[in-house]
Amino acid sequence: MTLAYLPIFPFTSRHDVYPEIDPEVQYAAQTHKGKVVLITGSSRGIGEDLAITYAKAGASLVLAARTQKALDEVKAKILREVPSADVLVVPTDVVDVAQVEAAVKAGLERFGKFDIVIANAGKADAFDKSISEKDPLEWWNIVEVNIRGVYNVAQRVVLFYFGRRDIETESLASHCPTCPNPYTLSKEAAHVFVEYVALEYPNVKAFAVHPGTVDTEMTREAGVVGEDNVQLASATYLYLTAGKADWLSGKFLFVNWDMGELQRDWKDKILESNALVSRIVIPA
Repeated sequence: MTLAYLPIFPFTSRHDVYPEIDPEVQYAAQTHKGKVVLITGSSRGIGEDLAITYAKAGASLVLAARTQKALDEVKAKILREVPSADVLVVPTDVVDVAQVEAAVKAGLERFGKFDIVIANAGKADAFDKSISEKDPLEWWNIVEVNIRGVYNVAQRVVLFYFGRRDIETESLASHCPTCPNPYTLSKEAAHVFVEYVALEYPNVKAFAVHPGTVDTEMTREAGVVGEDNVQLASATYLYLTAGKADWLSGKFLFVNWDMGELQRDWKDKILESNALVSRIVIPA
């Protein structure tokens, strides 16, 4: 399966880290020292790389995923690379609100705050199956993970600790209208949810981020060809949570977009037209 049906945007497309978002600069400056980051779905793939990236930038971590063993392995990997890192792992199914609440409370008991929350946990199935070919229970489970899971995390964090930043992770299906599957539906819903978070809580910087197409277990199961370096997503998140582009709060963006170009050439146009948000377009 190819990604040829993805829309074409007028921005330079990146597939690897580039100078504007180079994380090495933030590692050297320890830009996230003193910050606490909660990451769901952090036991593999993009979530695992996010955890390592934030640890290198000086952040303390609360890592949530379903499997204790996988979380312990990620923690061990982080400590090998960053021996001074402070890492708390909490087995969590994001669909279970009680487990999410327990993870949030555990993080607050350990660190007293959250500065950054990345709702990265997600689930997908094969994109090439039609509606009639899908199992109804599995269909709904994917919707629950991808939208209820995002809501549970954001709601519990806002309820128990009104943090400064909240990043919601989107993914490729939000802009694949030819995919008649629960992944597309749930990710588009999550995108709109992020817009509402930004409107309800203006001091929370909420971004709907497409993390690129990375070769992970989930993308392979979906039949998607991964062509992006996993570090591209992590470096972009690090850039956003360093306050480099707060004007994008409440909007959707791809990690593939050149952030320097976006800021230099497109910022005014995007803000003036209220672009990169969900809307109904009526023909002129």
